[in-house]
Amino acid sequence: MAGSQDFPADPRNAGVLIHVNGAMVPRDEARVSVFDAGFVLGDGVWEGVRLHKGRMVFLDAHLDRLFEGARAIDLDIGLSREQVVTVLHDTLAANGMEDGVHLRLMVTRGLKKTPNQDPRHSIGGATIVVVAEWKLPNPALQTRGLNLFTSTIRCSPADMFDMRLNSHSRLNLITALIQAIKAGADEALMLDPQGFVSSCNATNFFFVRGGEVCTSTGDYCFQGITRANVIALCRDNGIPIRLGNFALKDVYAADEAFVTGTFGGLTPIATIDGRALPLALPGPMTQRLRGLYDALKDRAAA
Repeated sequence: MAGSQDFPADPRNAGVLIHVNGAMVPRDEARVSVFDAGFVLGDGVWEGVRLHKGRMVFLDAHLDRLFEGARAIDLDIGLSREQVVTVLHDTLAANGMEDGVHLRLMVTRGLKKTPNQDPRHSIGGATIVVVAEWKLPNPALQTRGLNLFTSTIRCSPADMFDMRLNSHSRLNLITALIQAIKAGADEALMLDPQGFVSSCNATNFFFVRGGEVCTSTGDYCFQGITRANVIALCRDNGIPIRLGNFALKDVYAADEAFVTGTFGGLTPIATIDGRALPLALPGPMTQRLRGLYDALKDRAAA
């Protein structure tokens, strides 16, 4: 079993160069300090970006989210937007990458005087790391689908821990995923504080019933770039879409369901809490939206 981020191994990744604070470092030599705020506390923000046909698609939206997240936690990235783009391009060029690549851009608060929470104990500037790998989603997931298990771990409100912040702190989500794995599933479906369906532990969740695409309000889930694109595609193509508060019973009655994310795009769901969805995978709406999304991705790369 494997989650939506499953991928076939690519031997080229053994020799990739990693960007670490301005230097290109062989993969097995890439290091950050044990005093780095990211290691000590998970204090930082990150983005995952896809290189498709020579272009980093939807890059503006990813950079918007990165800089908004950094401002929200009072983190000075230390680079302008244009300089961050240059770092990404330099990493791709150093590795001779043109297509089928996933980049992970990570920014932490940097070195600390001592391992503690206080940001006033930071030394110097942010730590910036870019890992670029040849990585494509496992194609078998399109016909096999994912099995979801509803976790007891809830998505949290913004005044507790803002799920819309793409932060390095993921322990609550990892705990939810561990519950799902122990239950024999691939990923965790998570509810919001009121008990309505919110998202999965690493992806955004959609379900389809009676030709209508449904998803959460977005108040307690990831601010997903792919989620926003799918919602816009529905509206632009006359596909009924409803953002609202949905109970598990609504999801159990779905015709089909899928999750969205930068890496996997749209990935169909096979079962939820042991209940098999009725349509063969991928379902017709999932297939249609995936086609629209792939076309949008191609236009973004043109």
